[in-house]
Amino acid sequence: MADSARTLTDLFGFFGNRRAASAAPAVTAGTDALEISHPTKSLQKFLACLQARENPVLVDLGPVVGSNVTFFGEQLGCRIRVEDLAADIEAHVKAGKPEALAAFLKSRFTQAPESVDGILCWDMLDYLDRPAAQALAEALGRLLRPDGVLLGFFSTADAHDAVYTKYVVVDPQHLRYKNYPASRPRQRSLLTGDIIRMFKGLRVSDSFLMKSHVREMLFRKPTA
Repeated sequence: MADSARTLTDLFGFFGNRRAASAAPAVTAGTDALEISHPTKSLQKFLACLQARENPVLVDLGPVVGSNVTFFGEQLGCRIRVEDLAADIEAHVKAGKPEALAAFLKSRFTQAPESVDGILCWDMLDYLDRPAAQALAEALGRLLRPDGVLLGFFSTADAHDAVYTKYVVVDPQHLRYKNYPASRPRQRSLLTGDIIRMFKGLRVSDSFLMKSHVREMLFRKPTA
């Protein structure tokens, strides 16, 4: 499962031409431009944490979104690796082994410890039970370099629709939410205190409660 995702994302390498920090991608005309864009307060802060770094390394836990790869490459001059956790969850659920996700996630990532500058976690923890969510949070904490940053989204509504959300970057202040079918709905909403305890090796840098019923949280790894 993980190997196929890595083979695909190895097509993406370093982006050498960083766009000026104040620039934002233009929204092209067409069907996508007419879709609703949701404000985000955390994405720009995530970018600001990484823009001073030379060729930062990013891990994206969502599915491959070509425009996102381009956006982060132009903004940060980064290397980005996409690790599609929704595909891993789907495979375990369809195999009738969702309880095996916790053990799987402990060794899911092959990158060296403290080798990643930024992680786009999106809302992946919402689809995991407590043991699996804890295993993922600990694995991501190990990946981050000191002063590295993690962006996570957490639903505050008790919605149990069987859909995943693909987050498409419009510009540093806006995202489009695109739903696609899931074999497993979101699990019980996590309380803020529970989330903080799961990421016990990190500190909360910012937290925003959005009108879209999403709590956006930015975590940083202490330098000492």
